[in-house]
Amino acid sequence: MSLPAPLDLDAARQRILAGMPAPSAVERVPLDQALGRVAAEDCLARIDLPPFNASAMDGYAFRWRPGLTRLQLVGASLAGHPFTGRVADGGAVRITTGAALPDDCDTVVVQEDCAQSGAALALSSLPSRGGNVRLRGHDLRQGGIIAARGRRLNAFDIGTLAAAGIDAATVFARPRIAVLSSGDELQSPGTPLVHGNIYDSNRHAVAGLLSQLPVAVRNLGVLADDANAIADALTAASDECSLILTSGGVSVGDADLVKSTLQRLGELDFWRLNLKPGKPLAFGRIGQARLMGLPGNPVSTIVTYLLLAKPAAQALCGMAPEQPLTLRCRLTQAVRHKPGREEYLRGAATTAQGAAQVTPTGDQSSNRMSTFAAANCLVRIPKNDGDLPIGAWVEVLPFTGLAS
Repeated sequence: MSLPAPLDLDAARQRILAGMPAPSAVERVPLDQALGRVAAEDCLARIDLPPFNASAMDGYAFRWRPGLTRLQLVGASLAGHPFTGRVADGGAVRITTGAALPDDCDTVVVQEDCAQSGAALALSSLPSRGGNVRLRGHDLRQGGIIAARGRRLNAFDIGTLAAAGIDAATVFARPRIAVLSSGDELQSPGTPLVHGNIYDSNRHAVAGLLSQLPVAVRNLGVLADDANAIADALTAASDECSLILTSGGVSVGDADLVKSTLQRLGELDFWRLNLKPGKPLAFGRIGQARLMGLPGNPVSTIVTYLLLAKPAAQALCGMAPEQPLTLRCRLTQAVRHKPGREEYLRGAATTAQGAAQVTPTGDQSSNRMSTFAAANCLVRIPKNDGDLPIGAWVEVLPFTGLAS
């Protein structure tokens, strides 16, 4: 029986994202719990920022007119203690940074440009009209968008929301995502290792990566190579979760039961990628849940999570899936590549000596988790490229952003 043609990465990503439902459940959370959550509506400023005309410098506020060289001190406006009296023409008020500008004033002269003798001020330099003043609404106008719907709120957003007097945000509820591994050979870390078995690492890596997103992870553990057990687990997970991420069981072996169970219980959208590492990947649905069967080799699991599962999870969260940051670097060593499959290597990128360079982190076999230890990026090799010499330009995807 002939196998289906593998999909290119971009086509697979489009198919996956097209199959992700938009979130609908929302909740209102206090601002101190909103960090990292996804805005379910535009967050609007309730007030102008700043809410009054304010001084940008320590100095003296006054009403500007041409040729002014002397001022008479009549009071002070301090942060939190505004001057409320009248400032006549030629009068001035001592003012500190951030303090409210008196209504009669429109300019601030910095204290370094003044000589004070009692209440008299002599100006050595006259600023332009409006100088050193932050006008009301200079940062944000009331009703302006601080964070648009679909934005994941970061610390800067939280600070701006607080500055605008907002103490809570409406965010999308965390989607539930199930994570499990399959295989008779897998054992949980901490148990005595039986000869011929290996410890399950993929489930822990995927759950750790998911923890950096606003999702609720349901860890289903390890499933044996038993069709009924796998069917029961996937059916139960599909009733509770929006996305099921499995590891292993999607290749062509007799014990690769996840893909066949998906076909039996639901719909298989596609199977196999034109990608290295990560060729055996299945995507489909069981009931209302989407299922992505990641490959069993640890590196393949992580790479396909970063390139495909993470964008899917972001879509479920209500975010527009981010295009990963890409940089151009020169290879410090030659890379062998057979045309036909897009390939992603683990690499260490640096700008030492001012040149952007990247070095693959050793043997790139898909079982070698240790290659991530020194890596800070993935190195993309296009499918049509052949062997690349030292100094060839390549595209790199830094883990900062891609894996966080």
